[in-house]
Amino acid sequence: MEILQELLIEELRDLLHAENQLVKALPKMAKAAKNSELKTAFQDHLEQTKGHVERLTQAFDMLGQKAKPKPCKGMAGLVQEGQEVITEGKQKEEAQADLALIAAAQKVEHYEMSAYGTARAIAEQMERNDLVNLLTKTLEEEEKADDLLTELAKPLLEEAEQAGGEEELTGEHA
Repeated sequence: MEILQELLIEELRDLLHAENQLVKALPKMAKAAKNSELKTAFQDHLEQTKGHVERLTQAFDMLGQKAKPKPCKGMAGLVQEGQEVITEGKQKEEAQADLALIAAAQKVEHYEMSAYGTARAIAEQMERNDLVNLLTKTLEEEEKADDLLTELAKPLLEEAEQAGGEEELTGEHA
């Protein structure tokens, strides 16, 4: 049981750092988004992410541990990619730039879903239903955020496709 608790604490420390990185990155993504619904989704997810940090702190309390983050290199890489997407998006059509933002955000969501799923599985093995419930709540929010991004991408994909078709007809390039 002690080995599992140590493993869970390591996972939670990694997640805490990851979520804190997102608290800093999401306002930049919201600012870069051209589509108003996407901008709102990023702003709403920022508030939700702050709640994830609070839940992680609560999980540490439940384990009798200090909420101390461990550098999360995986999220750091994803955040860096997101920054590149923001920079490159300044030279792209609005729909294309927003689609790139959505792709970067979904990579983040999938990373988080994997990490929370792992942490929850460890908590289940430890028979810590209190932690399982806490982690499940966050995991479900991450899944909903991913689903929302998929829905927001659909009209943008159509818009980008139409713009691409118009370029072919006129011979113009962006």
